[in-house]
Amino acid sequence: MLNIYVGNLPFSAAEDELRQLFEQFGQVERVSLISDRETGRPRGFGFVEMAEREGGERAIEELDGKDFGGRQLTVNEARPRAPRGGGGGGGGPRRDRW
Repeated sequence: MLNIYVGNLPFSAAEDELRQLFEQFGQVERVSLISDRETGRPRGFGFVEMAEREGGERAIEELDGKDFGGRQLTVNEARPRAPRGGGGGGGGPRRDRW
């Protein structure tokens, strides 16, 4: 299995279109386009999971820089997601300074 990052997508791109583009290189397990949490609008990138590494590597080689919907795609192997920091907090007055 190979997880592929696809960036610089036109905001009009659909998951089915991306699936068709990558299926020429092998079996596509999953396609997910990323949307903004607050607005629901597309963010211009997504991920494609290919069943076989070899097909995924060929897809990266062939599709990186290719025109798709008037935009030049950025296609590479997805990096593992960095752990997100939790919490937050802070903000209130510091009582130890009074």
